[in-house]
Amino acid sequence: MRSFDRATSRLPRRWRIAIDWLATIAAAIVVVLALEAEVAKPYRIPSESMEPTLLCARPGAGCEASMSDRVIACELCYRLGSPHRGQIVVFRAPAAAVSICGAGGTYVKRLIGMPGNTIHEDDRSFIWIDGRKLSEPYISASARTEDTRYRGQTWHVPQGEYFFMGDNRGNSCDSRAWGSVPRSSLIGPVVATYWPPTRLTLRLFDLS
Repeated sequence: MRSFDRATSRLPRRWRIAIDWLATIAAAIVVVLALEAEVAKPYRIPSESMEPTLLCARPGAGCEASMSDRVIACELCYRLGSPHRGQIVVFRAPAAAVSICGAGGTYVKRLIGMPGNTIHEDDRSFIWIDGRKLSEPYISASARTEDTRYRGQTWHVPQGEYFFMGDNRGNSCDSRAWGSVPRSSLIGPVVATYWPPTRLTLRLFDLS
């Protein structure tokens, strides 16, 4: 660093300022790229399955917003800790999702069932985990009313796998259709909504 300072000290002041700015910007870019590669990555919400918690953009079917929410998933979090029920998680969808939902790739949904859990959806679309009713304040009354397809069904989550559902229950193609997801397919929990600015939300408490 000292040799760098000595080398630039002979330059005109405006050149030194420009070089300082370029060095700062280059360092910032390196940090951002390192974070994106190892810690966190941005994702766009493509569908209505998480409405109104996460919004997708019109003219998509069922979308409420003019711009899709963009979120950050913490990839490092699942290297250091374990998934928790209630987290919104980015994951790689099982192969069956392509034929059943019409799209594969990366999904964003809420973690409902943990390894070994037995999940039941009753005749009013409330979810029960191992015989206990799950509190879900994030589900709207209308979403529960529209959710009729899976009423009365029960699923068992194998060891090492996780069960996901969308908050927009009547309009979500999720684990109820294509099954549970292995731990290796989980990318990370959503820790923030960063775009559009009016939707800025931090979900750090979801990690505890």
